[in-house]
Amino acid sequence: MKKNFFTILMLGFLITSCNNDDEVVSSTPELKLNLEGLEDLGSDFKYEGWIIVNDNPISTGVFTVDANGTLSQTSFIVNQTDLANATKFVLTIEPTVDPSPAPSNTKYLVGDFSGNSASISAGIVGDFSESTGKYLLATPTNNNMNPEAGVWFMDISGANPVAGLSLPTLDEGWKYEGWVVSNDVVLSTGKFTSPEGSDEAAPYSGTMMAPPFPGEDFLMNAPEGLTFPGNLSGATLVISVEPHPDNSPMPFALKPLSHTVASPAVTGTNFDMMRSLSSFPSGTVTR
Repeated sequence: MKKNFFTILMLGFLITSCNNDDEVVSSTPELKLNLEGLEDLGSDFKYEGWIIVNDNPISTGVFTVDANGTLSQTSFIVNQTDLANATKFVLTIEPTVDPSPAPSNTKYLVGDFSGNSASISAGIVGDFSESTGKYLLATPTNNNMNPEAGVWFMDISGANPVAGLSLPTLDEGWKYEGWVVSNDVVLSTGKFTSPEGSDEAAPYSGTMMAPPFPGEDFLMNAPEGLTFPGNLSGATLVISVEPHPDNSPMPFALKPLSHTVASPAVTGTNFDMMRSLSSFPSGTVTR
C-alpha cells in the first residue's frame, strides 16, 4: 500500500512538472515583426528594435534586411514583464560596430501599442503629408550656357527667388538629399538640412556663384562612363530623406517628392514635384 501511494505521488509530480514545462514554453514572451518596405543597409549598418517602458528604451534585438527586403529575423525573445508594460515600439538604424548601448538619433519607425499590437510608420521622421516642391532647369554656375544640364530647387515666380521646397525640419539623425535618376545613372545633387540654404556639395557645378538653394549643375568632373554637360531630359528628380551618417550612393527608401522632367527638357521655368508617400515602410509589431 505504501509502495502504491509512493508511486501515485511520483506520477502526480511528473504530470505536474510536464504541465508546468508546457506552460513555460507556450507563454514564452516574443515580439514579432511584420514590416514591409525596409531596405538593405549594407555591411556598416543594422536595424535595432526598442520597446519603451516607463519612458526608458529597452533593446529587443538587431536584424538586417537583404536585397529582397526580407528580414534576417522577425521574432525576438523579450523579458515578459518589460514586454507587457511596453507602451511604444521604435526602430532605429545603428552602426554595425556600435559603441553605444543607447538608441541612435536615426529613429526610423514608431508605433504605440494598443492591446498586443502596434501599427508602425515613419511618422517619427517627419510629417510629409503637406510637403511641396518646385524646381527649374538652369545652369547658373556657367551663366546658363547649358540650362538643360542643371536643376535647382527654388521658386522664381516672385520678384526674388525663394526656396522651392517645403519640407519638415528633420532630427539630427536624418538629412535631405536631391537626386537625378536616368536609366541606370543615379547622381546626387547634394545633401541639405534646410531648403532655405545651399546644399553640402557641388562636385559637378561650374565656377560661377550658385544660388543659395539646393541644386546642382552637371557640367564638369563627370563620373566614369558619363559625358558632361549633361541633359536632364526625361530624368526623374527625387528628394529623399537619408539616414545620417550614410554611406550609400543610392536614394534611401523615404522619397517624399519626385517628378519626371519633360523630354525634351523645358528650361528656365518652374515645375511642381509630386508627393509620393505610398512607398514608405510600414507594418505591425505584436507581443
